[in-house]
Amino acid sequence: MTRRSLSKRVAIVTATAVVAVGTVAAGAAVAGPGWGDGKPGKKQIAGLFDQWNRTLQTGDAEKVADLYASDAVLLPTVSNEVRADHAAIVDYFEHFLANKPVGKKIETHINVLDNNSAIDAGTYQFTLTDPETGEKRVVEARYTYAYEKRGGEWLIVNHHSSKMPEG
Repeated sequence: MTRRSLSKRVAIVTATAVVAVGTVAAGAAVAGPGWGDGKPGKKQIAGLFDQWNRTLQTGDAEKVADLYASDAVLLPTVSNEVRADHAAIVDYFEHFLANKPVGKKIETHINVLDNNSAIDAGTYQFTLTDPETGEKRVVEARYTYAYEKRGGEWLIVNHHSSKMPEG
């Protein structure tokens, strides 16, 4: 092998490695909870709702509650009770998930406060299915999610949801 072809091969291998590492890093930056230490973008924070909504679809209240910090506060849409610990959040979702909720954001406003905290507020709607009759109904609500990155994971620390007053 000539010196020139060896140099060319080393350059190609190096370039390929740089592209591969860059692709993996970029994938991690948009993948979710493992974004790294930089300030997340609004799209990344918006993806946390998508993750939460997908987790609702599992029907597993424990999995949904695991998206909340241990000291999170949930002010839920269809309950008058403030949920301020893991067990109370699980209890709420055990009842809420019986209606097979499917959420959809209508309007969203995201404020990334720093590398470790963000707020997502706006309006969303849930399509709920009555477990006995199968009848569907749509509930429109306002929401606020406050997120914090703790131990490398983005968790909900405060979630307020209330039915639209004019709906």
